[in-house]
Amino acid sequence: MLETTTDPNALLEVRNLWVEYNTPTGSVPAVAGVDLTLAKGEFLGVVGESGCGKSTMLFGIAQLLNPPASVTAGEVWFKGQNLVALSAKSLNHLRWRDFSVVMQSAMNALNPVHTIGHQFKDAIKAHAKWSETEIRVRSAEVLELVGIDPVHLKSYPHQLSGGMRQRAMIAMALLFTPDLIVMDEPTSALDVVAQRSLMAQIKELQKQLGFAVIFVTHDMSLVSHFSDRLMVMYAGQVVELGTTRAVFDAPAHPYSKGLLDAFPSIRGEKKRLTGIPGAPPNLGRPPTGCRFHPRCPVAMDRCIVDEPELYQVGAVQARCLLHEPAAQKVEIES
Repeated sequence: MLETTTDPNALLEVRNLWVEYNTPTGSVPAVAGVDLTLAKGEFLGVVGESGCGKSTMLFGIAQLLNPPASVTAGEVWFKGQNLVALSAKSLNHLRWRDFSVVMQSAMNALNPVHTIGHQFKDAIKAHAKWSETEIRVRSAEVLELVGIDPVHLKSYPHQLSGGMRQRAMIAMALLFTPDLIVMDEPTSALDVVAQRSLMAQIKELQKQLGFAVIFVTHDMSLVSHFSDRLMVMYAGQVVELGTTRAVFDAPAHPYSKGLLDAFPSIRGEKKRLTGIPGAPPNLGRPPTGCRFHPRCPVAMDRCIVDEPELYQVGAVQARCLLHEPAAQKVEIES
């Protein structure tokens, strides 16, 4: 009997995922043992600084890695199938129909020499045998879903604004109404107003169509009101995972707290932004023990040698020795 997901309610289950880059100086683990479960219709935000493995993890889940990157261990179960074990042909059958990917830069993802309608048509023809009329009708429908006039099916990417190009990519991802859409920083090139508008539209589409979302960003404040759960990544590892409200109200990991302290609040008294000193480590030579200890304001001597696991802390899980069950509980300074 084939092994499947252990959670019958899970749409996606990632188990001990490792992604490594093969470099001239050796193997570099960019994603180190990530586990996550995503329910149907759930919105999961993934946050962290640049270089922490967020996008690599996303591409590992979607099986879109190119050499020198590859999945070296772990499983990605999606609707009862292990994507890591599937052939390229089987994966191509699932992509767009069952799960879609919205890339970081729509201008690079969209072909500049073809109209939006032509690119929608190519995506549909690669996965279904629809008539010209069916293609035209569905293409117009998905553009209207994201608030773009279907007249722009005749437009080229350079004739659209940045926000419209991103929404056109989301429309393309919705052509077959997939169960999962993974998004790699789709708002990074947009201004603050356009970011908020696009996030609200994604959330509204999710409620309307019922698909699940994995949304990767480096901006914690961007997903604060839109994600159901939040995953915080640092140096290729998950350092905190829980409901978005729980993470924002009482961050259990010093790194999560540092990220939150780096963003200004529009409420309460004025506070100096502290940020996090230093930079993420070289993943080819990660620090011993806790990977965050060189930058951590509450690091202990044992953090240098003891590698923490994910410990349950109320409504969240945190990879910090302060929360080790056998250890003495120490409050993270506020």
